[in-house]
Amino acid sequence: MLYRLEIENFYSIRDQQVLDLRVSKSVPDFPERFAAIYPRSSERVAKAIALFGPNGSGKSTVLRALSFVSWFLRESFQHKGVGLPCERFNDEASANREIRLAIELGSLLDLSGDPRTAEDIATADDVGTLRYELHLQPRDGAIRSVSYEALRMRRKGQGKWQRVFERAADRSVLGSKLFPLAGFSQVVDKVREDASVVATLALFEHQASKVISDAAALVFRNILIDRTDPGDQAAIQYYAQNPAAVSALNRELQRIDVGVEEMAIVQVATGPLAVFKHQGHHSDMPWGLESHGTRSFIRIFPLIQLALQNGGIAVIDELDQSIHPLVLPEIVRWFYDPERNPQDAQLWMSCHSASLLDDLSKEEVVFCEKDNLGRSQIYSLMDVGAVRRSDNLYKNYLGGVYGAVPQVG
Repeated sequence: MLYRLEIENFYSIRDQQVLDLRVSKSVPDFPERFAAIYPRSSERVAKAIALFGPNGSGKSTVLRALSFVSWFLRESFQHKGVGLPCERFNDEASANREIRLAIELGSLLDLSGDPRTAEDIATADDVGTLRYELHLQPRDGAIRSVSYEALRMRRKGQGKWQRVFERAADRSVLGSKLFPLAGFSQVVDKVREDASVVATLALFEHQASKVISDAAALVFRNILIDRTDPGDQAAIQYYAQNPAAVSALNRELQRIDVGVEEMAIVQVATGPLAVFKHQGHHSDMPWGLESHGTRSFIRIFPLIQLALQNGGIAVIDELDQSIHPLVLPEIVRWFYDPERNPQDAQLWMSCHSASLLDDLSKEEVVFCEKDNLGRSQIYSLMDVGAVRRSDNLYKNYLGGVYGAVPQVG
């Protein structure tokens, strides 16, 4: 479970912002909402994190940071563009200042890749916290080089951070027992200045790197640079290749009552086609005549379903776009359900539907706002003083009690 995120000089965030979402030990246990950050840990974090704030306040920046870290760990070696797909803060003082990103999460500390059953994982002794830190150096208007990259661990979340691997600005790399580099010296020399050690070594069958890369693949996102829902044809192709996903989708379409009895995938000369059976309609309707909101839900559903099935994180920008506000809390509740979410997947989302606050606890709410110099500040509702569990979060937020609301007029 991911519990901490640090961002500096990244898009609209200029000065370091730290989100530490560990739930206070004095908070009563809500097992449907909170989960241990690693098996049997006493520290907990929310399964659903919702970001609120005005347009342009930095909500998408937070999600971009998570998405970029997962992309960099897994895909940066294959990147062919000029400069990495991210931006620094747009002022003169930040032009050549490092971008700094860091995440902390609970995890198994075994990087051997040996298969484990769910029971093995639940009783594992080699558990703890991991910290991945990445510094990027802007140069000539582009983000071209890594100045620092490191993965560290703390067994059972205690003691000092111990090195898993560490890479300096000169591209020298130090490994460890968990991350052995014997036999990979020539590969290490091939690590480009704009690529991850992990993304590079994984291509050359370095086992620990493959395990980390596979973990990074468990971030299911609809944003990296811009918000990009899967296209219509990509979504239809996914369902055509995954009949179980069609069945799962149809169960949800029937439950949320959008008038669709079922979606079916039929094969035509040009490839797979989605058609819909509607209550009271004589014939099936094609994809193009289905409502925008229903199509939006269908496109985003695989990202949520994959996270719930495999564990990891669903990172969804503007989840509420075109989705009815009564359906939104139902999607959040999927992450509470131990049968739907047996591996404690997390949902990180941005939204504008303030009514969702009626269904959230303060541990699940993050606010974003900008100052008059365009710099984003990010803070958890846990950091706002004197917020009681009985408070009407919806009313207080719209009344400006917590900040992060638009200033009109």
